Amino acid sequence: MAAAKKTTVKQPAKRAREILVVGSKVKDVIRTAGYRGDGEFVQAVSDRVHVMLEAAIKRAENNKRGTLRPHDL
Repeated sequence: MAAAKKTTVKQPAKRAREILVVGSKVKDVIRTAGYRGDGEFVQAVSDRVHVMLEAAIKRAENNKRGTLRPHDL
């Protein structure tokens, strides 16, 4: 019996999101703590901010509000 040929779907490259944080300020906090930051750390922090904002927006939508509030985070 012939083996079934597997087809693989190539995933599109993950597009970097716009940076929402001030990189120099993030680096200052890291340096003040006595550490060094990886070159991709600022992008990772910004990605986390995107996730937090998306969740806050969804929460406000679910509560039928057009204004985001601190407790939405």
